[in-house]
Amino acid sequence: MAVMLLALVPLVAAASPSGREARAEERMEHAEKRHRLRQVLELSDVLGLNNAQALKLEETLRKFDERRRPLRKQVRESARILHRASRGDSEALSQVDAAALGAFEARERIAALDKELYQTLAKDLPQEKRATLALTLARSEGRKKGKWEPEKD
Repeated sequence: MAVMLLALVPLVAAASPSGREARAEERMEHAEKRHRLRQVLELSDVLGLNNAQALKLEETLRKFDERRRPLRKQVRESARILHRASRGDSEALSQVDAAALGAFEARERIAALDKELYQTLAKDLPQEKRATLALTLARSEGRKKGKWEPEKD
């Protein structure tokens, strides 16, 4: 029985990181949904949207989040490699340049998606609402990252 238990230890150890990764993915997905709900509520309020328009907005935001998700994952994976390399992990050291460039490229693509989202949402809005939309999106992304709040007059 003891031998059998010892044989299972490597299997349990190997299974735990994937379980940890699955929980992390689940947490990220949940956070993404909370952020999207906050965005829908805030944008609906500042733009004066009705329920049908808010539902359409939520659908648009969800589609962009789906496109953004693999890019954010790429940034996180690159960051993990860079953190390991900064601590001297020899395997990660050989991946530093690729990880750094991958993170920069993914962030550029995220920025392009953000611009495309703005253009998609702004296309039928008057200029005043476009300005409000741009400020609200920037504030929303800044809060998500813990940064950026414009000065208020």
